[in-house]
Amino acid sequence: MTNRRNFIKSAGLATAAVGLGLPQLSFSMKKEELFKISLAEWSLNKPLFAGKMNHLDFAIEAKKHGIDAVEYVNQFFKDKATDKAYLQEMKTRADGEGVTSVLIMIDGEGQLGAATSAERAETVEKHKKWVEAAKFLGCHAIRVNAYTSVPYSTDPKEEKKAIDVCSSTLRRICQFANDFDIDVIVENHGGFSSNGKWLARLIKETAHRRAGTLPDFGNFVLNREGDKIFSYDSYRGVDELMPKAKGVSLKPRVWDDMGKEHPLDYERMMKIVVGHKFRGYVGIEHGAPDREWESIEEIRVNLDMIRRTLSNA
Repeated sequence: MTNRRNFIKSAGLATAAVGLGLPQLSFSMKKEELFKISLAEWSLNKPLFAGKMNHLDFAIEAKKHGIDAVEYVNQFFKDKATDKAYLQEMKTRADGEGVTSVLIMIDGEGQLGAATSAERAETVEKHKKWVEAAKFLGCHAIRVNAYTSVPYSTDPKEEKKAIDVCSSTLRRICQFANDFDIDVIVENHGGFSSNGKWLARLIKETAHRRAGTLPDFGNFVLNREGDKIFSYDSYRGVDELMPKAKGVSLKPRVWDDMGKEHPLDYERMMKIVVGHKFRGYVGIEHGAPDREWESIEEIRVNLDMIRRTLSNA
């Protein structure tokens, strides 16, 4: 009876819409997408570094391959952060293709946990121009790395020391970014940051609403000693980082706790992601050498299939 009443109500609304000359309502309402798909520029680092691809063409090429959101890497326009004409050209090309600029990944602008207060202050200053560039381009965030002069260790005292120096620097960047409505998100990227618990604690200690995480499925290598690899389980790590995630980075390989790498179980991982009510961008960050676009499209198809599967579950 309930279904019949709903049908009659829907039919009535549709009739009213026609009578008023309004567009007919669609009653096969599209579900909200569980997540959106973007492309990280690092996927194309080899052709970019080799000069076979122009950074300014990134958004155009992404759209050609079925992706309408991009994540920039500052290494490919490192000297253009304050060049408004260049940034405007980036924006014009992306907007012209209907491509969303999601974030800028920042490298080489100093350590959050640098050894001295002067160095940490310099790190803050160097990130400011990228916050402003992100705002200009229409991004929602910059991605930073929690590198520190504190040597990697499993000693709780050393872990705490690393958190203390990184959190104070991160907080200052967040305070600046807040005026621009830009989030500052930290990727697990080796060392302390590839320990999910440590990075989650760093964000908590930073205690700023702009601070968040960018869980990267494949970046859970803690340390290397010769041929020995120390790693952190990717599935557990992503689960620990998702509560404060403002983006997700997909690599098709993951790690266990024993230093072993495995193919990504897409369904298992994406169930973790959407289980935390994440509805943002999942950025593809993978480009197989000499077949970058083919491998990117394969992942896009896999992601879309999983999104459909989970949406219908």
